Amino acid sequence: MQQPRGIGRRRLGAAALAALAVPRLARADAAWPTRPVRLIVGYPAGGSTDVCARILAEDFRTRLPQPVVVENRTGVNGALGAAHVAAATDGHTLLVSNTSTMTVNHLMYRDARYHPLRDLTPIATITISPLIFVINPRNPRLAGVRSLADLVALARRQPGRITYASAGVGNLQHLHMEQFLALAGAEMLHVPYRGSSLATNAMVAGDVDVLLDNPTTGGPLIAAGTFAALAVTGETRWRDLPDVPTVQESGYPDYVVLFWNALVAPASTPEPLVQRLHAMMRAAAENPAARAPLLAQGDILVLDPPSLRARIVAEIERNAAIIKAAGIEMQ
Repeated sequence: MQQPRGIGRRRLGAAALAALAVPRLARADAAWPTRPVRLIVGYPAGGSTDVCARILAEDFRTRLPQPVVVENRTGVNGALGAAHVAAATDGHTLLVSNTSTMTVNHLMYRDARYHPLRDLTPIATITISPLIFVINPRNPRLAGVRSLADLVALARRQPGRITYASAGVGNLQHLHMEQFLALAGAEMLHVPYRGSSLATNAMVAGDVDVLLDNPTTGGPLIAAGTFAALAVTGETRWRDLPDVPTVQESGYPDYVVLFWNALVAPASTPEPLVQRLHAMMRAAAENPAARAPLLAQGDILVLDPPSLRARIVAEIERNAAIIKAAGIEMQ
């Protein structure tokens, strides 16, 4: 049956526009970058996410004809930096993010101003690592605690008297400690701080009793004897702590928690550029100059964009369930 003449012309026009758009995208991708590339980090300098960003910046500078700079835009558990990238339209602003920014903030903070799946495009994970249950071995309140079982037994005997620190309400340290306490049938008092460094300092001073730390900051303190490690939250023992059992080995088979850093772009990023950035991430992971310092932040893992998106979806669902079960209120 013959189509109406106007509809046929409109379809031909749309097809012509689509055909013209493909080479324009290809040319834009080939020309990118035409100005300095900014890697935004929503956290202060010195943390694992910031260190990963600086390692990537050094590597990307060797692959691109433009400068690559790291910019820290801190606040609201990384949400300010993520919202800035989500609103970016210059095509040269990327986000070096992490589990918390991509799977928790929009569930916890009313002023997050971005949704990780609607407003951002995953490029690749960078590093992944477990968290570590640590105590201060010189803390007199924890005398005799040598294992996770000892800690749970003490918390059950003294409900609400043992304290744990976190980098703030809704931070992963908070959520996953509450997840563990629910499994263990124990109660501890949450003491939130304004950032992970303050929580770590409070542990060193003996002001609080327990912390879920990451290998980047906790590892050196464990090696120095300042902290004692009770368990790690991965599926296997952590490579730098072979004598420390997992939480699963300690009697909680359903408890596995991993922390990752990732490269993320605005949702408007063209697919050819997404693929190019992912290829750059894979190349950085194989570059010895970048690989060695990245391994100090965790195991290197470069998930592709669809796999990273699927991981984000799954972890959002899990974290939403933790928040609801623990009765944690949106901030």
